[in-house]
Amino acid sequence: MSSADAFWTVSPGRGEIRRETLPDARGTDVVVRTLFSGISRGTESLVFHGRVPTSEYERMRAPFQAGHFPGPVKYGYANVGVVEEGPASIAGRPVFTLFPHQTRFVVPADAVHVIPDDVPPARAVLAANLETAVNGVWDAALHVGDRVAVVGAGAVGCLVAWVARRAGAVVELVDLNPERRAMASALGVRFALPAEAGRDADVVLHTSGAAAGLDLACRLAGFEATVVEMSWYGTTVVPLALGEAFHVNRLRLQSSQVGHVASVQRARWSYARRMGLALSLLADPVLDAVITGESPFLSLPDVMPQLASTPGDTLCHRIRY
Repeated sequence: MSSADAFWTVSPGRGEIRRETLPDARGTDVVVRTLFSGISRGTESLVFHGRVPTSEYERMRAPFQAGHFPGPVKYGYANVGVVEEGPASIAGRPVFTLFPHQTRFVVPADAVHVIPDDVPPARAVLAANLETAVNGVWDAALHVGDRVAVVGAGAVGCLVAWVARRAGAVVELVDLNPERRAMASALGVRFALPAEAGRDADVVLHTSGAAAGLDLACRLAGFEATVVEMSWYGTTVVPLALGEAFHVNRLRLQSSQVGHVASVQRARWSYARRMGLALSLLADPVLDAVITGESPFLSLPDVMPQLASTPGDTLCHRIRY
């Protein structure tokens, strides 16, 4: 039997690399050697700090998570690798898998998604975040020409803005950090600081993960507009001034969570079809700008605490194997 190394959160705020024995591949299983993985900073920070609510321990499990919240737990879902063993149709092909940070692994063949030839494997670490962005735009049910505000220019917010623009919306990306202006320009959307942001939006998507951002999202929304809440707060209780713009403007507050295909598409779209769409969209090289750093796998015990506590200007951070 072969072995692999994996990153585990062993207790809140502390991680380590562990050696694991891999199961033998059986039937249609594939053996994948990891090339890159991506850190989904919002969710993985909550997991790393032990801030998953006890009520959500089962519903927030990642597809190939090992262990249990708050730890020890092996968590992650943005793995890019190459098939070392498997069906001839995918052997040697680069694939994306919703698998944690681990050097090699064995999964059923239908759990891997072949990366299109025009998508570099290094960029494909964005697939999970881009899938989340697609689902959020679907939940927003926006239309061509809609005025759309995206509050929060993290990795998911930037990808939401890009997808919404491709869908025909007029998009403004709103963030406290003026350095995000260059990112917005690269993505082909407008940028505004909160005090400068346009009001009367038809749709607002909130991705900042902060209560102040959600309050701003409600203030930017026009009469009977939709505010899509894409942030996950974990154990944090979020206050919201429902007696102000929310009430007077008859706003609709919609939750968006990638664990279910958006209801407007669910009758025809499977998880696999949605992931296939996200991977195909990654052919655009402009999305390389959303990957703002890279570290070697063995440095994860030092990198994860930094990203989870003081991320600075980090968007997507790529891990190299």
